[in-house]
Amino acid sequence: MPARHSITGVLAVTLAAATVAVQPASAQLKLPRVSPNATVSQTIGLTDLSVTYSRPGVKNRTIWGDLVPFDKPWRTGANEATSFVTTGEIQFGGQKLPAGTYALLTIPGRDEWTVALNSEKDLWGAYEYKPEKDVLRVKVKPTAGEYEEWMRFSFDDLTNASANLVLQWEKLKLAVPITVDVNTKVLADCRAAVAAMKPDDWRTPYRAAGFCLENQVAMDEGRKWIDKSLAIGQHYSNLSLLARFQMKDGKRQDAVTSAQKALAMVKAGKDTADTVPTERLLKEWMASK
Repeated sequence: MPARHSITGVLAVTLAAATVAVQPASAQLKLPRVSPNATVSQTIGLTDLSVTYSRPGVKNRTIWGDLVPFDKPWRTGANEATSFVTTGEIQFGGQKLPAGTYALLTIPGRDEWTVALNSEKDLWGAYEYKPEKDVLRVKVKPTAGEYEEWMRFSFDDLTNASANLVLQWEKLKLAVPITVDVNTKVLADCRAAVAAMKPDDWRTPYRAAGFCLENQVAMDEGRKWIDKSLAIGQHYSNLSLLARFQMKDGKRQDAVTSAQKALAMVKAGKDTADTVPTERLLKEWMASK
């Protein structure tokens, strides 16, 4: 009898332990954040930029100089410090910034803010912020903005080579200019691609030449690339591009001839393309006699 009681007791303990084991641990409980997470991203040229942050709300509070003190480091959001990522070298506020991931912190002032990018990217808030780890600092003057209940970042005033990283919250707006040397990077890629192209690849030099013409850069290289493309094979696309180069060089009659040849290839069924853009240009060129 004592042995039976002992076995029963062991079974009871084992079952109790199993019951506890199947219960979810309290650490697994996930609740919504008071300040929700957000990520905003933008591509400039070939460079991808992103900001990951948490969005606090105004909630009828006094923000500047109170909830967010002046002259003290701020995580620029809630929870973890805001993260800024760039996949290529950029100019951030006029200063060179290598590709990488950085903590973005600010020091708000009444008339001027300091925006800092710090190499310690896994900070919680600004509690362990070390100014000596800053990769760069820029000074920015805030301006008045439309009311924003929830703090937000955005990439505004976008061009082919620039944008402003904008912070808006309550009635304040802060903009940091970002520029990317797109042409240098793309031209280097074009040269490498043309050097490595297959003998029958007319499209690569055609595309490289098109970039030069569209952006008015390295035009002499662009002319060589379009000639290289045409030497491999004549098509509506590269003939039309040749016509545009010729018109750019003031060779109107040559441009008209090349455009007509390009259109004739499509009309004869030797190529398939949307000819409307070249037809419009040809009409303009012929009317300018």
